[in-house]
Amino acid sequence: MRLHRNLVYTTIDSLHAIFNEGEYADKVVARALKKDKRWGSSDRKFVAETIYEIVRWKRLYAEIAEVKEPYDREDLWRMFAVWAVLRGYPIPDWRQLEGTPQRKIKGRFDELSKIRKYRESIPDWMDELGVKELGEALWTKEIEAQNQQAQVILRVNTLKTTKQKLRAILMDLNIETDYLDNQPDALVLKERANVFLTDAFKEGFFEVQDANSQLVAAFLDVKPGMKVVDTCAGAGGKTLHMASLMENKGLLIAMDLYESKLKQLKLRAKRNGAFNIEYRIIDSTKVIKKLYEKADRVLIDAPCSGLGVLKRNPDSKWKLQPEFIDNIRKVQAEVLENYSRIVKPGGKLVYATCSVLPSENQEQVKKFLTTENGKNFTFVQDKKILASDSGFDGFYMALLERKTD
Repeated sequence: MRLHRNLVYTTIDSLHAIFNEGEYADKVVARALKKDKRWGSSDRKFVAETIYEIVRWKRLYAEIAEVKEPYDREDLWRMFAVWAVLRGYPIPDWRQLEGTPQRKIKGRFDELSKIRKYRESIPDWMDELGVKELGEALWTKEIEAQNQQAQVILRVNTLKTTKQKLRAILMDLNIETDYLDNQPDALVLKERANVFLTDAFKEGFFEVQDANSQLVAAFLDVKPGMKVVDTCAGAGGKTLHMASLMENKGLLIAMDLYESKLKQLKLRAKRNGAFNIEYRIIDSTKVIKKLYEKADRVLIDAPCSGLGVLKRNPDSKWKLQPEFIDNIRKVQAEVLENYSRIVKPGGKLVYATCSVLPSENQEQVKKFLTTENGKNFTFVQDKKILASDSGFDGFYMALLERKTD
């Protein structure tokens, strides 16, 4: 188990791009993995996992290394040295790692691990907000779960294959999967693998989608032949799931503010063989008004803080700001107010977020039901899913039904 110079240099360059230039970790990692064609799968695994780990534990490592932002290259090497010592790597005699104080690092780690904001490596404001909304004990459990590495979950595209067939195809490629209880379309990888390189992915047999994210489309109770509107479709993970549940029958309207996201969805839909989708950019209020009272089912996968998916996006711990959360709550109330008007009498609506904060979830729904428009709806049920309970992403979903009178 030794460190290779070219892999570590790539890691340091990548951390510089993420911490000092504001780039997104997933984009930086994707670029880093293309750097050297000679790298084998274990080299690429080292680069990807090391970058993500140092991003995830940034505050803890910076505190142990006694460095402050903005980090120069020497600071990044010191943080890397902390990672290497804590992971049990022998420290090579490179100039940048000279004098690494191994005992001091371990001592500081033990000391700081007693304090939650350092142990879980989160900003002060996030720790305070978590305690305020979930309480001390639950927040402690939840933020610990959010710092575990996310598992790779596949959603089988039932327009093209079955769970059993896909499992056998992957088995032939030495990619082992397990079924998940109460998840009809999910397979979980036993070990991480780059499934995007497989022919099965290129042929649209599956998408990568968290297990709890897969619960949302089913919760909306979509059926073949319905008129369904996904109001915040984005790149369309849930849209594609709904298309498969609708068996390509009926009409599925995917809407978003950003044309680039809908373009991405079009490519994915083509690969998936999902052809009952119509795409609409929300470039004016008219786009929404035209659909008032027209849809059997409406999904509002609302913009949110993402505090349920930190294990998947560890860099958002550092990019997120408290004022963003205040603003996003206002946006959530507005989209719920406006987009709910698309539901026809007798139709159903799901409001969903990938946040674990009650203020973005059940409190938004409760407030909406007291508004003039909200009084047209009946609350049916909701699901509050924590990462600490499920082992997957944190999610919230509420099912509302529009009254017929």
